[in-house]
Amino acid sequence: MGGSFLSVTAPAVLYAAEETRIAGYYENATFGREGVGLSKFRNTVQLEGEKRFGDVGMFSNVSVNGTLRGSYDGVYDLNDDEYGRNAGGPILLQDTAPAPFPAGYVPHGEGLELPNTFDTANNPNDGMMVLGERLHDQNGGVAFGVPVRPCDEDSRGCIDDYLDKDTNDLRFQEFNDRADFIRELYVNFDLNLSNGNTLSTRLGKQQVIWGRTDLFRVLDVINPVDYSRNNIYDELEDIRIPMWILKTDYRMGPTEVFEGLAFDDLNFQVVWNFDQFRPHDIGQCGQPNVILDAGCFFRGMNNLWENGGTVANFANGSIATDFGPGQIGIRKAHMPNWSLSNTQLGLKLEGVYGDLGFSLNALTYRSQLPSLHGGIPAQNGFTGETAVWPSLIAFDIHFPRVNLVGGSLDYYAQGVDTVFRVETAYTSGEEFANTLRRELYSESDVLRYVLGADKNVFIPWLNDRRAFLFSGQVFGQHILDHEREQRALGEAGIPDWEHNWIATLLIKGWWMNDRLSPQLITAHDFRAQATTLAPSVEWLVNDSFKVTAGANIKVGDGARTFDDCRTCNPWDPFTAAYPGHPAGESAGLSGYEPLGRFKSGPIGMAQEEDELQLTVRYSF
Repeated sequence: MGGSFLSVTAPAVLYAAEETRIAGYYENATFGREGVGLSKFRNTVQLEGEKRFGDVGMFSNVSVNGTLRGSYDGVYDLNDDEYGRNAGGPILLQDTAPAPFPAGYVPHGEGLELPNTFDTANNPNDGMMVLGERLHDQNGGVAFGVPVRPCDEDSRGCIDDYLDKDTNDLRFQEFNDRADFIRELYVNFDLNLSNGNTLSTRLGKQQVIWGRTDLFRVLDVINPVDYSRNNIYDELEDIRIPMWILKTDYRMGPTEVFEGLAFDDLNFQVVWNFDQFRPHDIGQCGQPNVILDAGCFFRGMNNLWENGGTVANFANGSIATDFGPGQIGIRKAHMPNWSLSNTQLGLKLEGVYGDLGFSLNALTYRSQLPSLHGGIPAQNGFTGETAVWPSLIAFDIHFPRVNLVGGSLDYYAQGVDTVFRVETAYTSGEEFANTLRRELYSESDVLRYVLGADKNVFIPWLNDRRAFLFSGQVFGQHILDHEREQRALGEAGIPDWEHNWIATLLIKGWWMNDRLSPQLITAHDFRAQATTLAPSVEWLVNDSFKVTAGANIKVGDGARTFDDCRTCNPWDPFTAAYPGHPAGESAGLSGYEPLGRFKSGPIGMAQEEDELQLTVRYSF
């Protein structure tokens, strides 16, 4: 985690031959989470190899590189009451209606029945949790049951080809139908051109890293990310999902572009991601890490569509209500099939001019985050009629096409011995939830940027022989077509903040000839008013054995409320909040679920996920 955050690992390399390099490690990561016990017991073996062939025909510097990684996370066996086959149980859903309605809490399946309701035989009150229950009470808002067992144990809410992991998919994460145990596998080769320049190519499964910052991605968006490993807190190098990519660099070296304007280095890069589309892994409900708790919302909503279910405090904004299948929820995910039009293309010009490094970037790609599109045919719970109803909370998942332009700068200021970093990106085509629109989403251009600085500082009273690294950055996001307005019962529109900033700071020191390295990483979300603190100590016992002990602690605000569309009035007049309430227009009644998560952000939504962490690694 961090922007330009450094990790110091002892090199462990075995030379089988002069032109062959093989290295690897075994690692155990054991995490304990407050309130749930063991949250990770991941055992990882990784092997890295490089075979250099030198000159081959017309090509030079030919090499083949590969990285294999396999892991077993025993938490699904050792703590299966929380994360495995025995997770979840029966649930109660809130009903705050006054007499003569039953106030208090009712079991799933015993809410107010619409004329077209559901059968508890297909959706029993077992193996579930209440959406958001670990972060907040139901508190008069929307809530419903979410199945949490692996999909081979309980298939409810498992979205085909998207969030449908079975027990072995969870335990052995890399061994899946996309062969993720092949972490990287690519060939490098150079072609020396007659003008003295070089065409340098890398072809295969790989990570392509754009930009100059870490943790919050601005330009570094070519590879999707696996957030189910450790939310946002692992190094991106470990959680990017490698893709099959062709990357070619036209290396010009020192170049005079115009008279008097000479660059110390200039390079033009083309990136073609020709792999089949993959979104971020946001975590499936039932895993320890489900970023924004979004995977739980998706699984619960798919279960509502497939099987029906009880929704707390819904009718009249207060009555627990039983909906039938095909009325509300998520119908399916539209996963883009492979085609040339679904591949991704990027261009980058980068160079060095004195102490200034820069890049100009352009990329067309598919959003790796899901977008919920309303406006699908669904059944009216009162009349049984199937039609497209305005502002009905019935969705398909889409991944829209996004276009990005941006650039980055880094500058070493010798006078203050500091590296300054700037990175920015402007995107078009991104989509956001929006309760002012009848399809319940809208498109917006977005501006993102990072401003950062890295400096080594001597603190003699702590260590008079080795400087400390201070690395700070501020990440900004601005939704340029933001829509939000006050309605009769509260605000409606886009829940995400129109303008938001997140700041991070790393302080890292070294002792014992750099074998002992404590550090503190902090991140603060200004609008969500949520902070994470991640202290750790890394001890390099010898050149092969490393122990890291740490914690991840969150402070500040957690869940926030926003318009939950109970008052969107899709089935007028049955769902009108007040006389004369227009069909399909939200009155703004709010609750924690489902849209408050976008105001809380990934740090705020993880407020109840404090952990103690111990990682041991043996390199060979």
